[in-house]
Amino acid sequence: MRINKFMKGVKSFASIYRRNKSGLLGLAILLFFIFTAIFAPILAPYDPYKRVDRPLIAPSQKYILGTNDIGQDIFSELIYGTRVSLTIGFMAAFFTVIIGTLIGVVSGFLGGVVDEVLMRFTDVVMILPSIPLMILLMALFGKQSFMIMILVLSIMGWTGTARLVRSSTLSIKERIYVEAARAIGAGDRHIITKHVLPNVSPLIMATMIYQVAGAMMAEAGLAFLGLGDPSHKSWGMILHYAETSGGWYANMGYPAWWWIIPPGLCVALTVASLVLIGQAMEEIINPRLRRR
Repeated sequence: MRINKFMKGVKSFASIYRRNKSGLLGLAILLFFIFTAIFAPILAPYDPYKRVDRPLIAPSQKYILGTNDIGQDIFSELIYGTRVSLTIGFMAAFFTVIIGTLIGVVSGFLGGVVDEVLMRFTDVVMILPSIPLMILLMALFGKQSFMIMILVLSIMGWTGTARLVRSSTLSIKERIYVEAARAIGAGDRHIITKHVLPNVSPLIMATMIYQVAGAMMAEAGLAFLGLGDPSHKSWGMILHYAETSGGWYANMGYPAWWWIIPPGLCVALTVASLVLIGQAMEEIINPRLRRR
């Protein structure tokens, strides 16, 4: 019975989503990058960590995006960077949503002193300057692994999700079916797992899409500042090495555009695709937003 209900919901979601052209465009772009990330070892013509030729060779038939300052193939770097950037974005968003959902549901459902304490704590974290604090945390934790980056992004990104989930929980817990569940003796755990979480899950999914976009932008910014994992190729780290190694102005006297533009364009396209997907999901969640 539950499986049939779930499948019916999936079909309804897919039917509405297919009518949103911008959402389909965003999904196509995102799937392209996911495909690239999964099959990076097959798609990359060279090992991005090994020197293949002279430094700063301009794009050619042999090297589609030329080489960097130490002779590594930039096109291969870009392909492998897709894997790292998407991994950081999705994992940071996942943990951010988990933290935000847990705090939002507990705060909204229990109310009272618990709600007051959790929301004041959320306010404190929310008003802190995020970029300087992330820089400080990255400097304190070190750059040994991109898992540190995921941890820092998760710590700083959950506040918006917590407030959205809390607002939705406050509305849901006052509905008739929740009161009926209480009347027949249902406990808090049962109500949260069977009634609250299923009803806030669409909101959580839409929020997670935006969180992925935000995490990828933050990772690119921190990596560009030199706070990324130097042992992994990400789009932000490619830009960082382009800036610190003279890629902005190569030996020929003009910027090595093949080293600068592609990673920035990849970040922009991925974030734009996630925003389009998020907007499409918002239209499904809120029918009033659908175009007539």
